[in-house]
Amino acid sequence: MSKAILVTGGLGYIGSHTCVALAEAGYALVIVDNLSNSKALVLDRLREIAPRAKIDFHKADVRDQAALQKAFSSGGVQAVIHFAGLKAVGESVEKPLLYYDNNVGGTVTLLGAMAKHGVRRLVFSSSATVYGEPETLPIPESHPLRPQNPYGKTKLIVEHLLADYAASDPQFRYAALRYFNPTGAHASGRIGEDPNGIPNNLFPYIAQVAVGRRPAVRVWGKDYATVDGTGVRDYIHVVDLAEGHLAALDYLQKKDSSITANLGTGRGYSVLEAVHAFERASGRRIPVEFAARRPGDVASCFANAALASSALGWRTRFGIDEMCRDVWRWQSANPDGYV
Repeated sequence: MSKAILVTGGLGYIGSHTCVALAEAGYALVIVDNLSNSKALVLDRLREIAPRAKIDFHKADVRDQAALQKAFSSGGVQAVIHFAGLKAVGESVEKPLLYYDNNVGGTVTLLGAMAKHGVRRLVFSSSATVYGEPETLPIPESHPLRPQNPYGKTKLIVEHLLADYAASDPQFRYAALRYFNPTGAHASGRIGEDPNGIPNNLFPYIAQVAVGRRPAVRVWGKDYATVDGTGVRDYIHVVDLAEGHLAALDYLQKKDSSITANLGTGRGYSVLEAVHAFERASGRRIPVEFAARRPGDVASCFANAALASSALGWRTRFGIDEMCRDVWRWQSANPDGYV
């Protein structure tokens, strides 16, 4: 029986890239995705990129206990990577009950299904939003946890839930990975970030401007105490991020402990630096429009990723130019996303 990993949200942006990395490492995949923020076409692209991969797909919501039982019953599942969750900060403020039900309730249901099937290893997709406004830079895992919105709060609640569950079950181990700002795409250009509606993240917005879907990049604030007055963030290539999940999986299989770790590059880039890098990658001019600062935005935010390096043996390989190159390859080949 082949070793299998159950991946919730496996057809989403980060999930799909992690599925490719898992398949390349020899794992069989059991993918659970309700397609609320992903497309069925991604499954075809995964099979195209990894033709020898064994993929068992279940169109299901993680809150659906019966559907999860069916997915786990496919056999051989040795661990879970949990991406499934709602992720728009603004929407979480407008619809907090939906976010708590989906992100927290879904995790409770998932843990129950894992327990019934004797699966005791989980890698959780957390977020740097658990830190709130930075007090120190770069941000270490020991930074105070003060999420500023319901989305970030659901991620922190799940971290607490995992810690409590691990304390109750001495055989359960988890890795909570706090992402900074994922971007980039697979080198094939066949999978990438395809947000619904207006992008919440910077790079898909820049890319949509570059292909003519939007007129200009709106830059919120130009008077921050940064290199050029625009906000600075830690952008990480999604392929590096995917490899971080495999490193965490390996850690859980070899070590007798859980871990919470940042996944970032430790290097911040401003909005204008990102725009200029994308102009270099695409050969196109990217118009920008400046607007007032948005409430709650911070000047700078970037990771201290030393723990992931020392404990997981993980380091990023790609810089801003490679991120832009791969986003542009994806967007130019798929100007309307997955259609």
